[in-house]
Amino acid sequence: MSDNIFIQAPPVLKTARLTLRPLTPNDVEAMFNYTSSENVARYVTWDPHKSLNETKVFVDLVLNGYKQGNHLLWGIEYEQKLIGTIDFVSVDDRHKCAEIGCVISEDYWNKGITTESIKKLIDYGFNELKMVRIQARCFEDNIGSQKAMEKSGMLFEGILRKSMFIKGYHRNVKIYAITDDNYF
Repeated sequence: MSDNIFIQAPPVLKTARLTLRPLTPNDVEAMFNYTSSENVARYVTWDPHKSLNETKVFVDLVLNGYKQGNHLLWGIEYEQKLIGTIDFVSVDDRHKCAEIGCVISEDYWNKGITTESIKKLIDYGFNELKMVRIQARCFEDNIGSQKAMEKSGMLFEGILRKSMFIKGYHRNVKIYAITDDNYF
């Protein structure tokens, strides 16, 4: 990610139900509530957090990234409670391409919150960051993420077979994307 996208934390973004906002040190406990879940960790590259300190280390990493201008990660706040995060895990300024990553508490699955968050980040990526392509990936068995990406306007592009070695074995990954000409 280039230095010129952000100097400090990303801006607050709002949807009908959600506030996407920079993380704060006060988010550790709320984040631990979902990052410690086996069900949530099943669909991500990391293992469930075992302690509040492990979550604090992650939050500190993000806060430091804000200061360095290289983290585009938002906390997803619903009814004034942190329930997940969404970010641009990568941004390529030269090619004007970005990739979204999202994790949400299982208490809020199947409520349209992930879709609403993705749509907002797509909007921000095209209108503010001037991207031409935004993509997202998920494990082949993550049906919820696949549905959220499709409902967000992303198109299924294919399966990257055995493209990630995660938790002891190679996983197939589905890739979805939307381009500026499909968005506007």
